[in-house]
Amino acid sequence: MWYNSIIETIGDTPLIKLNNVTQGIKGTVLAKVEYFNPGNSMKDRMALKMIEDAEKEGVLKPGGTIIEGTSGNTGMGLALGAIAKGYKCIFTLADKQSQEKINILRAMGAEVIVCPTNVSPEDPRSYYSVAKKLNNDIPNSFYPNQYDNLSNGKAHYETTGPEIWEQTEGKITHWAAGVGTGGSMCGVSKYLKEQNSDIVSVGIDTYGSVFKKYKETGVFDETEVYPYLTEGIGEDILPKNVDFDVIDTFVKVTDKDGAIMTRRLAKEEGLFVGWSCGSAVHGALEYARENLKEDDIMVVILPDHGTRYLNKIYNDDWMKDHGFTDSKSFHTAKDIITSKNGKSQLYTISKDMKVGEAINILNREGISQMPVVDGDNFIGSINDQKLLHQLIENPELRDKSVGEIMDQPMTFVALDNTIDVLSSLIDKERKALLVRDEMNRVHIITQHDLLVSMMN
Repeated sequence: MWYNSIIETIGDTPLIKLNNVTQGIKGTVLAKVEYFNPGNSMKDRMALKMIEDAEKEGVLKPGGTIIEGTSGNTGMGLALGAIAKGYKCIFTLADKQSQEKINILRAMGAEVIVCPTNVSPEDPRSYYSVAKKLNNDIPNSFYPNQYDNLSNGKAHYETTGPEIWEQTEGKITHWAAGVGTGGSMCGVSKYLKEQNSDIVSVGIDTYGSVFKKYKETGVFDETEVYPYLTEGIGEDILPKNVDFDVIDTFVKVTDKDGAIMTRRLAKEEGLFVGWSCGSAVHGALEYARENLKEDDIMVVILPDHGTRYLNKIYNDDWMKDHGFTDSKSFHTAKDIITSKNGKSQLYTISKDMKVGEAINILNREGISQMPVVDGDNFIGSINDQKLLHQLIENPELRDKSVGEIMDQPMTFVALDNTIDVLSSLIDKERKALLVRDEMNRVHIITQHDLLVSMMN
């Protein structure tokens, strides 16, 4: 027996029991290991589905160009389909993606355009916007848009879900997956819940993403959005493939916990997987410790292979530089606010306050900058140096409202971000950062705080 092309080998990936990282957990935890797909990730499934559905609809024609914004794995799946079917590919990636992913896509014949991570989705420089513009500019091109293309979720509804149901002989009780575009989590969950409505779906989110809070409150909170390093899960948008009705609960995982679990999976289970796989397992096990019973069976999907991350989490120096080790010598945002012994009180001003009043507060409290708020929302910031220059040019500004002259809001960071990450986020324009503690209180971290921490 042989296959007519590489795309015929997609699917039918194995379920493998986790034996060592699950110590102390009741029930059985099984991993759906998707690196057995030819492109080494679960994205092969939805990439092929999006191409074939576009062909049926006449959207993708012979000789066409596939243009997509991707974190790398979807691009690989689309590249495989393009090779088998004779299409060209152009992919846009955020600059936080690993160099391995970029190199692999280029090796598969794709053109790769790297875009900045820390810009809004609407920014013309974002990898979403660049992909859309290329689609508009290039004739006979197809923009799959994995975030909103419902063929993404259908691929997992039609293949991954049925495979898991059959492989567990219908005994699965819990389903866990990282949520990025939402296709695998929601497509599988929809299928499994149609077979047994009691199956619990656990979505794994990352700090800096909007999903968990949106599920719990129905509010899209922009203050939840801040830079994070984990690739492939979490979003600062709400993709159409994320169906919150089929996700029962979310667990958030830090960059560090996901990275450490990824290394553990390689060392203790022999599973050489990607970063989001470690995040998915860490979050799934957090839930399992409190909720799984002896006879329960949880399946967690492992999206991709470790070769995508050789220069990141599988590089000891990189792990050390980011504080992703068990060493206590790396100061984090949490360490900084803890070391202040309650002296990190955050002063804020309303957008409706007069500039002159804001200056009085800065002088009285001996501080150089403050966030601007509108109710509970952080919408901007001011700093004394810039105010001074503005007032010299136009003294009448003191009677204007702060909201009329404020700068961009300060960036929120994660509690476990280390000094090197924090320092990389502070520059000439952004002189301070904000962080929420475990009690949801907001603290400020300044350049001075970083210097003090580095000297200790």
